[in-house]
Amino acid sequence: MNLRPKLRSPPPPATSPLDSAKSTPPKMPRKYLLRPTIVLASLLSLLAFYSFVLQTPPNSRIATSAVDNRNALSLDRANGVDKRVKIYMYDLPRRFTYGVIESYAATRGGEPVADDALLKYPGNQHSAEWYLFSDLNRPSEERIDSAVTRVMDPEEADLFYVPFFSSLSLVANPVRSAAANGTPDKTVYSDEQTQEALMDWLDEHRYWKRNNGWDHVFICQDPNALYKVIDRVKNGVLLVSDFGRLSRNQASLVKDVILPYSHRINTFKGDAGLENRKSLLFFMGNRYRKEGGKIRDLLFQLLENEDEVIIKHGAQSRESRRAATQGMHTTKFCLHPAGDTPSACRLFDAIVSLCVPVIVSDYIELPFEDVIDYRKIAVFIDSSTATKPGHLVKLLRKVSPEKILKFQKELLKVKRYFEYEDPNGTVKEIWRQVSQKLPLIKLMSNRDKRIVLRDLAGPDCSCIFSNQTGVRTTL
Repeated sequence: MNLRPKLRSPPPPATSPLDSAKSTPPKMPRKYLLRPTIVLASLLSLLAFYSFVLQTPPNSRIATSAVDNRNALSLDRANGVDKRVKIYMYDLPRRFTYGVIESYAATRGGEPVADDALLKYPGNQHSAEWYLFSDLNRPSEERIDSAVTRVMDPEEADLFYVPFFSSLSLVANPVRSAAANGTPDKTVYSDEQTQEALMDWLDEHRYWKRNNGWDHVFICQDPNALYKVIDRVKNGVLLVSDFGRLSRNQASLVKDVILPYSHRINTFKGDAGLENRKSLLFFMGNRYRKEGGKIRDLLFQLLENEDEVIIKHGAQSRESRRAATQGMHTTKFCLHPAGDTPSACRLFDAIVSLCVPVIVSDYIELPFEDVIDYRKIAVFIDSSTATKPGHLVKLLRKVSPEKILKFQKELLKVKRYFEYEDPNGTVKEIWRQVSQKLPLIKLMSNRDKRIVLRDLAGPDCSCIFSNQTGVRTTL
Protein backbone atom coordinates (compact mmCIF):
# COMPACT_ATOMS: atom_id res chain seq x y z
CA MET A 1 0.00 0.00 0.00
CA ASN A 2 1.39 3.30 -0.97
CA LEU A 3 1.20 5.75 1.94
CA ARG A 4 3.44 8.34 0.38
CA PRO A 5 1.62 11.66 0.80
CA LYS A 6 1.16 14.27 -1.83
CA LEU A 7 3.21 17.29 -1.04
CA ARG A 8 1.45 20.55 -0.58
CA SER A 9 3.41 23.76 -0.88
CA PRO A 10 2.48 25.71 1.80
CA PRO A 11 48.89 8.26 29.69
CA PRO A 12 48.48 4.51 31.65
CA PRO A 13 48.88 4.58 35.49
CA ALA A 14 52.29 4.32 37.15
CA THR A 15 52.71 1.25 39.36
CA SER A 16 54.79 1.23 42.53
CA PRO A 17 56.24 -2.16 43.74
CA LEU A 18 56.94 -2.59 47.42
CA ASP A 19 60.44 -1.49 48.38
CA SER A 20 62.73 -4.17 49.87
CA ALA A 21 63.98 -3.51 53.44
CA LYS A 22 67.05 -1.20 53.37
CA SER A 23 68.63 1.13 55.89
CA THR A 24 68.78 3.97 53.36
CA PRO A 25 65.92 4.52 50.95
CA PRO A 26 66.79 4.77 47.27
CA LYS A 27 67.25 8.19 45.77
CA MET A 28 64.05 9.46 44.18
CA PRO A 29 64.34 9.78 40.39
CA ARG A 30 64.31 13.41 39.29
CA LYS A 31 61.22 13.08 37.11
CA TYR A 32 58.97 12.49 40.12
CA LEU A 33 59.61 16.08 41.22
CA LEU A 34 57.20 17.17 38.49
CA ARG A 35 54.22 15.38 40.05
CA PRO A 36 53.24 18.00 42.66
CA THR A 37 53.21 20.63 39.94
CA ILE A 38 50.96 18.51 37.74
CA VAL A 39 48.62 17.71 40.62
CA LEU A 40 48.43 21.36 41.62
CA ALA A 41 47.70 22.42 38.06
CA SER A 42 44.98 19.81 37.81
CA LEU A 43 43.37 20.98 41.03
CA LEU A 44 43.45 24.59 39.89
CA SER A 45 41.82 23.60 36.61
CA LEU A 46 39.05 21.74 38.42
CA LEU A 47 38.49 24.69 40.74
CA ALA A 48 38.24 27.03 37.79
CA PHE A 49 35.74 24.73 36.10
CA TYR A 50 33.46 24.40 39.12
CA SER A 51 33.72 28.14 39.72
CA PHE A 52 32.42 28.72 36.19
CA VAL A 53 29.59 26.20 36.58
CA LEU A 54 28.47 27.55 39.94
CA GLN A 55 28.73 31.22 39.04
CA THR A 56 27.20 31.08 35.58
CA PRO A 57 23.45 31.79 35.79
CA PRO A 58 21.29 28.74 35.01
CA ASN A 59 19.63 30.47 32.06
CA SER A 60 23.04 31.22 30.55
CA ARG A 61 24.10 27.59 30.95
CA ILE A 62 20.86 26.44 29.33
CA ALA A 63 21.33 28.88 26.46
CA THR A 64 24.96 27.78 26.00
CA SER A 65 23.88 24.14 26.02
CA ALA A 66 21.19 24.84 23.43
CA VAL A 67 23.74 26.54 21.16
CA ASP A 68 26.17 23.64 21.61
CA ASN A 69 23.39 21.18 20.71
CA ARG A 70 22.51 23.14 17.56
CA ASN A 71 26.18 23.30 16.57
CA ALA A 72 26.56 19.56 17.14
CA LEU A 73 23.48 18.91 15.01
CA SER A 74 24.85 21.13 12.25
CA LEU A 75 28.15 19.22 12.37
CA ASP A 76 26.32 15.91 12.09
CA ARG A 77 24.49 17.17 9.01
CA ALA A 78 27.76 18.37 7.54
CA ASN A 79 29.00 14.79 7.91
CA GLY A 80 25.92 13.46 6.21
CA VAL A 81 24.16 12.38 9.45
CA ASP A 82 20.81 13.86 10.47
CA LYS A 83 19.89 13.01 14.05
CA ARG A 84 16.52 14.72 13.98
CA VAL A 85 13.45 12.65 14.73
CA LYS A 86 11.83 11.47 11.53
CA ILE A 87 8.14 12.17 11.29
CA TYR A 88 5.71 10.96 8.65
CA MET A 89 2.55 13.01 8.13
CA TYR A 90 -0.36 10.97 6.87
CA ASP A 91 -1.90 12.20 3.64
CA LEU A 92 -5.37 12.10 5.11
CA PRO A 93 -8.41 12.33 2.87
CA ARG A 94 -9.39 15.93 2.28
CA ARG A 95 -12.45 15.73 4.55
CA PHE A 96 -10.20 15.65 7.64
CA THR A 97 -8.20 18.78 6.79
CA TYR A 98 -9.28 21.27 4.16
CA GLY A 99 -12.74 19.75 4.18
CA VAL A 100 -13.19 20.67 7.84
CA ILE A 101 -12.40 24.29 7.02
CA GLU A 102 -14.88 24.18 4.17
CA SER A 103 -17.57 22.62 6.39
CA TYR A 104 -17.01 25.22 9.09
CA ALA A 105 -17.46 28.00 6.55
CA ALA A 106 -20.52 26.35 4.98
CA THR A 107 -22.38 26.02 8.28
CA ARG A 108 -21.86 29.75 8.77
CA GLY A 109 -23.03 30.83 5.36
CA GLY A 110 -19.71 30.84 3.57
CA GLU A 111 -19.45 30.27 -0.16
CA PRO A 112 -17.58 27.24 -1.61
CA VAL A 113 -13.96 27.81 -2.64
CA ALA A 114 -12.60 26.05 -5.72
CA ASP A 115 -8.92 26.00 -4.71
CA ASP A 116 -7.76 24.64 -1.34
CA ALA A 117 -4.95 27.17 -1.37
CA LEU A 118 -7.61 29.88 -1.06
CA LEU A 119 -9.23 28.34 2.01
CA LYS A 120 -8.53 30.31 5.14
CA TYR A 121 -8.37 28.60 8.52
CA PRO A 122 -10.61 30.63 10.84
CA GLY A 123 -8.55 32.46 13.42
CA ASN A 124 -9.21 31.05 16.87
CA GLN A 125 -7.39 29.94 19.98
CA HIS A 126 -7.07 26.34 18.71
CA SER A 127 -5.24 27.15 15.46
CA ALA A 128 -2.13 25.15 16.50
CA GLU A 129 -3.48 22.32 14.32
CA TRP A 130 -3.25 24.56 11.27
CA TYR A 131 0.24 25.85 12.09
CA LEU A 132 1.66 22.33 12.62
CA PHE A 133 0.08 21.06 9.40
CA SER A 134 1.39 24.04 7.46
CA ASP A 135 4.88 23.67 8.97
CA LEU A 136 5.23 20.04 7.88
CA ASN A 137 4.10 21.05 4.39
CA ARG A 138 6.94 23.57 4.09
CA PRO A 139 9.98 22.63 1.97
CA SER A 140 12.61 20.76 4.00
CA GLU A 141 15.23 23.43 3.36
CA GLU A 142 13.06 25.87 5.29
CA ARG A 143 12.89 23.57 8.35
CA ILE A 144 16.61 23.09 9.04
CA ASP A 145 16.42 24.09 12.71
CA SER A 146 13.40 21.95 13.54
CA ALA A 147 13.77 19.00 15.95
CA VAL A 148 11.81 16.83 13.51
CA THR A 149 12.31 16.20 9.84
CA ARG A 150 9.48 15.08 7.59
CA VAL A 151 10.00 11.84 5.68
CA MET A 152 7.91 10.68 2.76
CA ASP A 153 8.46 6.94 3.32
CA PRO A 154 6.61 5.60 6.39
CA GLU A 155 9.23 2.85 6.71
CA GLU A 156 11.75 5.53 7.66
CA ALA A 157 9.55 7.18 10.27
CA ASP A 158 10.05 7.32 14.03
CA LEU A 159 6.70 9.05 14.52
CA PHE A 160 3.45 9.42 12.60
CA TYR A 161 1.50 12.68 12.67
CA VAL A 162 -2.26 12.56 12.15
CA PRO A 163 -3.19 16.08 10.93
CA PHE A 164 -6.94 15.91 11.58
CA PHE A 165 -8.30 19.36 12.45
CA SER A 166 -10.08 17.94 15.49
CA SER A 167 -10.76 21.23 17.30
CA LEU A 168 -12.21 22.94 14.25
CA SER A 169 -14.26 19.83 13.52
CA LEU A 170 -15.81 20.13 16.97
CA VAL A 171 -17.11 23.61 16.25
CA ALA A 172 -17.92 23.02 12.59
CA ASN A 173 -21.37 21.68 13.49
CA PRO A 174 -24.20 24.01 12.41
CA VAL A 175 -25.04 26.90 14.66
CA ARG A 176 -28.68 25.81 14.26
CA SER A 177 -30.01 22.42 13.32
CA ALA A 178 -30.95 21.68 9.73
CA ALA A 179 -34.59 21.34 10.77
CA ALA A 180 -34.56 24.79 12.30
CA ASN A 181 -33.34 26.12 8.98
CA GLY A 182 -36.23 24.47 7.21
CA THR A 183 -34.01 22.01 5.33
CA PRO A 184 -34.31 18.69 7.19
CA ASP A 185 -33.01 16.77 4.18
CA LYS A 186 -29.82 18.78 4.04
CA THR A 187 -26.61 16.91 4.90
CA VAL A 188 -25.45 18.22 8.25
CA TYR A 189 -21.81 18.14 9.32
CA SER A 190 -21.20 15.71 12.19
CA ASP A 191 -18.01 15.82 14.25
CA GLU A 192 -18.78 12.41 15.78
CA GLN A 193 -19.13 10.81 12.36
CA THR A 194 -15.91 12.45 11.21
CA GLN A 195 -14.05 11.11 14.25
CA GLU A 196 -15.36 7.60 13.58
CA ALA A 197 -14.43 7.89 9.91
CA LEU A 198 -10.88 8.87 10.92
CA MET A 199 -10.55 5.74 13.05
CA ASP A 200 -11.91 3.59 10.23
CA TRP A 201 -9.30 5.08 7.92
CA LEU A 202 -6.47 4.50 10.43
CA ASP A 203 -7.58 0.93 11.11
CA GLU A 204 -6.83 0.11 7.47
CA HIS A 205 -3.14 1.03 7.89
CA ARG A 206 -0.61 -1.33 9.41
CA TYR A 207 1.53 1.48 10.79
CA TRP A 208 -1.33 2.44 13.10
CA LYS A 209 -1.62 -1.12 14.40
CA ARG A 210 2.09 -1.99 14.39
CA ASN A 211 3.01 -0.39 17.73
CA ASN A 212 -0.45 -0.14 19.27
CA GLY A 213 -0.60 3.56 18.41
CA TRP A 214 2.26 4.63 20.71
CA ASP A 215 4.22 6.23 17.84
CA HIS A 216 1.29 8.33 16.59
CA VAL A 217 0.77 12.01 17.36
CA PHE A 218 -2.70 13.55 17.59
CA ILE A 219 -3.63 17.16 18.19
CA CYS A 220 -6.77 17.70 20.25
CA GLN A 221 -6.32 21.17 21.66
CA ASP A 222 -9.93 21.96 22.42
CA PRO A 223 -10.82 20.21 25.71
CA ASN A 224 -13.57 18.23 23.96
CA ALA A 225 -11.77 17.45 20.70
CA LEU A 226 -11.68 13.72 19.81
CA TYR A 227 -13.96 13.01 22.79
CA LYS A 228 -15.75 10.23 20.91
CA VAL A 229 -12.59 8.23 20.13
CA ILE A 230 -10.18 9.40 22.83
CA ASP A 231 -9.92 5.93 24.38
CA ARG A 232 -8.84 4.54 21.03
CA VAL A 233 -6.04 7.07 20.52
CA LYS A 234 -4.91 7.57 24.14
CA ASN A 235 -1.67 5.57 23.63
CA GLY A 236 -0.47 8.21 21.21
CA VAL A 237 1.21 11.51 21.98
CA LEU A 238 -1.67 13.89 22.58
CA LEU A 239 -1.10 17.57 21.91
CA VAL A 240 -3.44 19.26 24.39
CA SER A 241 -3.81 22.57 26.20
CA ASP A 242 -4.69 21.03 29.56
CA PHE A 243 -6.01 17.83 31.11
CA GLY A 244 -9.34 19.34 32.15
CA ARG A 245 -11.49 16.79 30.30
CA LEU A 246 -9.05 13.85 30.18
CA SER A 247 -8.94 11.03 32.71
CA ARG A 248 -5.85 9.64 34.43
CA ASN A 249 -5.52 6.69 32.10
CA GLN A 250 -5.83 8.86 28.99
CA ALA A 251 -3.20 11.57 29.44
CA SER A 252 -0.14 12.52 31.48
CA LEU A 253 2.73 15.00 31.45
CA VAL A 254 5.17 12.17 30.67
CA LYS A 255 3.39 10.98 27.54
CA ASP A 256 1.78 14.11 26.16
CA VAL A 257 2.63 17.71 25.25
CA ILE A 258 0.98 20.85 26.61
CA LEU A 259 0.37 23.49 23.94
CA PRO A 260 -0.26 27.19 24.41
CA TYR A 261 -3.46 28.54 22.97
CA SER A 262 -3.03 30.97 20.12
CA HIS A 263 -3.39 34.45 21.59
CA ARG A 264 -6.39 36.38 20.36
CA ILE A 265 -5.26 39.96 20.93
CA ASN A 266 -2.46 41.93 19.32
CA THR A 267 1.07 41.56 20.67
CA PHE A 268 2.39 44.54 22.63
CA LYS A 269 5.12 46.11 20.50
CA GLY A 270 6.75 48.30 23.16
CA ASP A 271 9.43 47.63 25.76
CA ALA A 272 9.15 46.93 29.47
CA GLY A 273 7.89 49.92 31.46
CA LEU A 274 5.10 51.18 33.67
CA GLU A 275 4.58 54.71 32.35
CA ASN A 276 1.41 53.83 30.44
CA ARG A 277 0.16 51.08 32.72
CA LYS A 278 -2.06 52.99 35.15
CA SER A 279 -4.48 50.20 36.11
CA LEU A 280 -3.53 47.58 38.68
CA LEU A 281 -5.50 44.54 37.51
CA PHE A 282 -7.48 43.69 34.37
CA PHE A 283 -9.82 40.89 33.36
CA MET A 284 -12.31 40.60 30.56
CA GLY A 285 -14.12 37.37 29.80
CA ASN A 286 -17.11 35.22 30.58
CA ARG A 287 -18.15 35.63 34.18
CA TYR A 288 -20.14 32.43 34.45
CA ARG A 289 -18.33 29.15 33.89
CA LYS A 290 -18.88 25.52 34.85
CA GLU A 291 -16.99 23.31 37.32
CA GLY A 292 -13.64 24.83 38.42
CA GLY A 293 -14.52 28.02 36.55
CA LYS A 294 -17.16 28.95 39.12
CA ILE A 295 -14.37 30.85 40.91
CA ARG A 296 -14.81 33.57 38.28
CA ASP A 297 -18.12 34.71 39.67
CA LEU A 298 -16.62 34.88 43.18
CA LEU A 299 -13.74 37.00 41.90
CA PHE A 300 -16.15 39.31 40.09
CA GLN A 301 -18.05 39.88 43.32
CA LEU A 302 -14.81 40.67 45.20
CA LEU A 303 -13.12 42.84 42.58
CA GLU A 304 -15.70 44.75 40.54
CA ASN A 305 -15.83 47.69 42.99
CA GLU A 306 -12.09 47.88 43.72
CA ASP A 307 -10.12 50.96 42.69
CA GLU A 308 -7.64 50.51 39.81
CA VAL A 309 -9.27 47.20 38.91
CA ILE A 310 -11.03 46.67 35.57
CA ILE A 311 -13.09 43.49 35.48
CA LYS A 312 -15.68 43.03 32.76
CA HIS A 313 -17.95 40.32 31.46
CA GLY A 314 -17.48 39.90 27.73
CA ALA A 315 -17.95 37.24 25.07
CA GLN A 316 -15.75 36.72 22.03
CA SER A 317 -16.18 39.48 19.45
CA ARG A 318 -14.06 41.98 17.56
CA GLU A 319 -15.14 44.74 19.88
CA SER A 320 -14.29 42.64 22.94
CA ARG A 321 -10.85 41.88 21.52
CA ARG A 322 -10.19 45.57 20.92
CA ALA A 323 -11.23 46.38 24.48
CA ALA A 324 -9.14 43.51 25.85
CA THR A 325 -6.11 44.65 23.87
CA GLN A 326 -6.44 48.16 25.22
CA GLY A 327 -6.90 46.90 28.76
CA MET A 328 -4.04 44.41 28.78
CA HIS A 329 -1.62 46.87 27.17
CA THR A 330 -2.31 49.50 29.83
CA THR A 331 -2.42 47.37 32.99
CA LYS A 332 0.26 45.98 35.31
CA PHE A 333 -1.39 42.64 36.17
CA CYS A 334 -3.85 40.50 34.20
CA LEU A 335 -6.09 38.03 35.99
CA HIS A 336 -6.24 34.45 34.74
CA PRO A 337 -8.88 32.48 36.65
CA ALA A 338 -9.76 28.94 35.65
CA GLY A 339 -12.51 28.58 33.07
CA ASP A 340 -14.48 25.45 32.28
CA THR A 341 -11.03 23.84 32.24
CA PRO A 342 -7.83 25.01 34.01
CA SER A 343 -6.35 26.95 31.08
CA ALA A 344 -7.57 29.49 28.54
CA CYS A 345 -6.17 31.73 25.82
CA ARG A 346 -6.39 34.75 28.14
CA LEU A 347 -3.15 33.65 29.85
CA PHE A 348 -1.26 33.85 26.56
CA ASP A 349 -2.93 37.13 25.67
CA ALA A 350 -1.46 38.51 28.91
CA ILE A 351 2.02 37.14 28.18
CA VAL A 352 2.29 38.76 24.76
CA SER A 353 0.90 41.98 26.30
CA LEU A 354 3.67 42.11 28.95
CA CYS A 355 0.83 42.21 31.48
CA VAL A 356 1.99 40.07 34.41
CA PRO A 357 -0.39 37.09 34.64
CA VAL A 358 -2.05 36.44 37.99
CA ILE A 359 -2.97 32.77 37.78
CA VAL A 360 -5.81 31.55 39.96
CA SER A 361 -6.18 27.99 38.67
CA ASP A 362 -5.13 25.25 41.07
CA TYR A 363 -4.68 22.42 38.55
CA ILE A 364 -3.28 24.27 35.58
CA GLU A 365 -0.57 22.70 33.44
CA LEU A 366 1.71 25.01 31.46
CA PRO A 367 3.52 24.62 28.13
CA PHE A 368 7.28 24.25 27.77
CA GLU A 369 7.93 24.20 31.51
CA ASP A 370 11.33 22.51 31.02
CA VAL A 371 12.64 25.77 29.54
CA ILE A 372 10.36 28.38 31.14
CA ASP A 373 10.29 29.13 34.87
CA TYR A 374 6.81 30.58 35.17
CA ARG A 375 7.52 31.98 38.65
CA LYS A 376 9.65 34.59 36.88
CA ILE A 377 6.84 35.76 34.60
CA ALA A 378 3.64 35.16 36.56
CA VAL A 379 2.06 35.31 39.99
CA PHE A 380 0.36 32.15 41.27
CA ILE A 381 -2.34 32.40 43.91
CA ASP A 382 -4.33 29.44 45.13
CA SER A 383 -8.10 29.71 44.91
CA SER A 384 -8.81 29.83 48.64
CA THR A 385 -6.34 32.69 49.13
CA ALA A 386 -7.56 34.61 46.09
CA THR A 387 -11.16 34.56 47.30
CA LYS A 388 -10.48 36.05 50.73
CA PRO A 389 -12.12 39.51 50.73
CA GLY A 390 -9.60 42.24 49.95
CA HIS A 391 -6.65 39.88 49.94
CA LEU A 392 -5.81 39.68 46.22
CA VAL A 393 -5.72 43.42 45.58
CA LYS A 394 -3.80 44.06 48.82
CA LEU A 395 -1.22 41.47 47.76
CA LEU A 396 -0.75 42.99 44.30
CA ARG A 397 -0.45 46.57 45.60
CA LYS A 398 2.53 45.48 47.71
CA VAL A 399 4.50 44.49 44.60
CA SER A 400 7.16 47.13 43.93
CA PRO A 401 7.54 48.79 40.53
CA GLU A 402 11.02 47.25 40.33
CA LYS A 403 9.55 43.77 40.77
CA ILE A 404 6.90 44.38 38.10
CA LEU A 405 9.56 45.66 35.71
CA LYS A 406 11.58 42.49 36.38
CA PHE A 407 8.53 40.39 35.53
CA GLN A 408 8.10 42.31 32.28
CA LYS A 409 11.72 41.85 31.24
CA GLU A 410 11.39 38.12 31.77
CA LEU A 411 8.18 38.13 29.71
CA LEU A 412 10.09 39.77 26.88
CA LYS A 413 12.63 36.94 26.98
CA VAL A 414 10.08 34.15 26.62
CA LYS A 415 7.38 35.85 24.53
CA ARG A 416 8.51 34.11 21.33
CA TYR A 417 7.46 30.73 22.75
CA PHE A 418 3.86 31.90 22.48
CA GLU A 419 3.99 33.32 18.95
CA TYR A 420 2.83 30.71 16.42
CA GLU A 421 3.86 32.83 13.45
CA ASP A 422 7.42 33.36 14.74
CA PRO A 423 9.74 30.94 12.85
CA ASN A 424 11.69 30.54 16.10
CA GLY A 425 8.54 30.39 18.21
CA THR A 426 5.75 28.05 19.25
CA VAL A 427 5.73 25.52 16.40
CA LYS A 428 9.47 24.91 16.66
CA GLU A 429 9.13 24.38 20.41
CA ILE A 430 6.20 21.98 20.04
CA TRP A 431 8.20 19.76 17.71
CA ARG A 432 11.12 19.81 20.18
CA GLN A 433 8.78 18.63 22.90
CA VAL A 434 7.35 15.90 20.66
CA SER A 435 10.82 14.68 19.68
CA GLN A 436 11.69 14.20 23.35
CA LYS A 437 8.90 11.63 23.69
CA LEU A 438 10.61 9.14 21.35
CA PRO A 439 12.55 7.15 24.03
CA LEU A 440 9.34 6.62 26.01
CA ILE A 441 7.49 5.64 22.85
CA LYS A 442 10.10 3.00 22.07
CA LEU A 443 9.95 1.75 25.67
CA MET A 444 6.18 1.39 25.65
CA SER A 445 6.11 -0.14 22.17
CA ASN A 446 8.62 -2.84 23.15
CA ARG A 447 6.93 -3.37 26.51
CA ASP A 448 3.57 -3.93 24.86
CA LYS A 449 5.02 -6.75 22.77
CA ARG A 450 6.00 -8.87 25.79
CA ILE A 451 3.35 -8.17 28.44
CA VAL A 452 0.05 -9.97 28.87
CA LEU A 453 -3.09 -7.94 29.47
CA ARG A 454 -4.45 -8.24 33.00
CA ASP A 455 -7.63 -7.21 34.71
CA LEU A 456 -6.65 -4.52 37.21
CA ALA A 457 -8.78 -2.74 39.76
CA GLY A 458 -6.81 0.46 39.11
CA PRO A 459 -4.03 1.88 36.93
CA ASP A 460 -0.73 0.03 37.00
CA CYS A 461 2.73 1.56 37.57
CA SER A 462 2.99 2.67 33.93
CA CYS A 463 0.38 5.35 34.56
CA ILE A 464 1.91 8.64 35.66
CA PHE A 465 -0.60 11.27 36.62
CA SER A 466 -0.61 14.99 36.00
CA ASN A 467 -0.86 17.71 38.63
CA GLN A 468 -3.29 16.66 41.37
CA THR A 469 -1.64 18.58 44.20
CA GLY A 470 -2.56 22.22 43.63
CA VAL A 471 -0.26 25.24 43.52
CA ARG A 472 1.72 27.43 45.87
CA THR A 473 1.09 31.15 46.17
CA THR A 474 4.27 32.84 44.95
CA LEU A 475 3.93 36.30 46.48
